[in-house]
Amino acid sequence: MTPLIPSASNRSGNDPIFALNAEAKRRTTAGETIVNATLGALVDDDGRLLLLPSVVEALNEVPAAKAAAYAPIAGEPAFLRAVVGDVFGDGPLAAQTVAAATPGGTGALYLAIVDFLEPGQALLTTDFYWGPYHTLATQAGRSVETFAMFGRGGGFDAAAMDGALQQQIGRQGRALIFLNSPCHNPTGYSLDDAEWRAVAESVRRAGERAPVTLLVDLAYARFAATERDWPRHLAPVLDTATLLVAWSGSKSFAQYGARIGALLGVHRDADARQRLANAFAFGCRGTWSNCNHLGQLALATLLGEPARRARADADRARLIALLHERVTVWNREAARAGLSYPRYEGGFFVTVFADDAEAAAARAREEGVFVVPVRGEGRGALRVALCATPASAVPRVVATLQRAIAAVSRS
Repeated sequence: MTPLIPSASNRSGNDPIFALNAEAKRRTTAGETIVNATLGALVDDDGRLLLLPSVVEALNEVPAAKAAAYAPIAGEPAFLRAVVGDVFGDGPLAAQTVAAATPGGTGALYLAIVDFLEPGQALLTTDFYWGPYHTLATQAGRSVETFAMFGRGGGFDAAAMDGALQQQIGRQGRALIFLNSPCHNPTGYSLDDAEWRAVAESVRRAGERAPVTLLVDLAYARFAATERDWPRHLAPVLDTATLLVAWSGSKSFAQYGARIGALLGVHRDADARQRLANAFAFGCRGTWSNCNHLGQLALATLLGEPARRARADADRARLIALLHERVTVWNREAARAGLSYPRYEGGFFVTVFADDAEAAAARAREEGVFVVPVRGEGRGALRVALCATPASAVPRVVATLQRAIAAVSRS
């Protein structure tokens, strides 16, 4: 007899992506030539984790006594100011923003779920989404509902989002929407300017009916091929609704294990902003207490000092160039092979549509290519982590997926 409560008694003990990664590593150790396109960490062509030297230097320069001390519950003030500046610059939204430090972007997502949804309610997101959204919601006693991410023309289906949003408001009287862009995980898709504007108008109208909150998950935004002024397009949201941003230093600064993140809350009303700040701080104390002080101090320096920030941007630009080489090869080879996938301009991942994703992924593993099967509304897909795939291996990945998808379609 288990002492666990019933809802916790039969949960999986390992994340599916980490399980696939472990299997790929076992087969590599056994002598097979494996392409492991599973984990979302940027590595060089020899599989070594890529770092930003400027970040390592900043971490090493933090005095040990300061790093060892407790950080403020809501986060180091200089760090929070720096993150707000990183997201909004000196634009009008910066002055309307409060923030709290979180353990990675994941912590920001969790804090949003527990602060903006009642137990038993559901967050709303695209049908292709990062699997831990569901894990976080389930752990918090909430759930996930989805809408079709792509329309018939292959672009973002803003009408589907609007319809699902209106229906959800009718059922639960409020809504929290998660949108991961630019460089969506798992599809790699980045919303364009017109799509951002359509999202903003949908949320603005919905906010006239009920409390509505839009969270923009910026986990991979710093690796986008094109910088879009999404904050400007989303400003109308604040007419009726709340805007949140989940910020991740883990990806932006290639410090995945440091767990440095933040949740930003944007509202036009000063009293509402104070309530947001209070709720964030209370949630921090009641969940993880406080976050990695070393990382906050180092990133506050990196983001706050122009010369250091310029060095970090230059370091990151070299990583982006490496990634872009892989993106270019992928788009060329995948187009030649006739693979079906969304618009892909940059980012850690790309996703290939496949009717039976689980079976196709299993076939690919037989040939030594590890990808992650994912499921949308009515169709599946295979997530390829190009962040972990050398450009020289991309043709093999494309050919393997082409064979695997074709074989599953015939069976």
